[in-house]
Amino acid sequence: MRCPFCQFPDNRVLESRSAESGQSVRRRRECLRCNRRFTTYERIEFVPITVIKRDGDRESFDRSKLLKGIIIACEKTGIPQTQLENIVEEIEAELQQQAVREVFSTEIGELALKHLQTLNEVAYIRFASVHKQFKGIRDFVEILNHLQESAPNALDEVSTSSHSDRAKGDQVNGDRMNGDRVNGDRVNGDQVSGKDDRETVSSLSNNSSTIS
Repeated sequence: MRCPFCQFPDNRVLESRSAESGQSVRRRRECLRCNRRFTTYERIEFVPITVIKRDGDRESFDRSKLLKGIIIACEKTGIPQTQLENIVEEIEAELQQQAVREVFSTEIGELALKHLQTLNEVAYIRFASVHKQFKGIRDFVEILNHLQESAPNALDEVSTSSHSDRAKGDQVNGDRMNGDRVNGDRVNGDQVSGKDDRETVSSLSNNSSTIS
């Protein structure tokens, strides 16, 4: 592999690690002539996928194009780009697992929406507005209603989890109170026992003085 700076063909590998959720290997290299460093990626060569566009034209699947669209939708949401790259990797893996080698662009868009819906609602709406070609406010209202219909299920899960956690917390608190009571009884018992021991020692001491 030639150095991208001086085109020298020889270099050495400084570091290798798994990348992109195990879909590739990242290697850090150093040129043996100019000593500059660069990064390369090794990926499995998949069978090409042809994308059928809305107008009927066909083009090869371009993961960078999909990633760019998702990045734009997630702009200013604080989501790290590595997480978005993982989404693209998962979508590409799903497409590769299909038996057919041609897929409609709308299907790819739906896969992206499925991931974005659980990731960030704002990014989901942004991507949907382009993918579904929104024409007006009514389209936004429909997608918002769809999100609201999905939200109660998530709220029910959170509520159930919250009740379960509260029940566990009450049980733990009850156990702690019972433990404190037992410990208190033990302390009182120790105090009584200590008093009895002191009285016994005093009695023995008096008896010893009498014997002497």
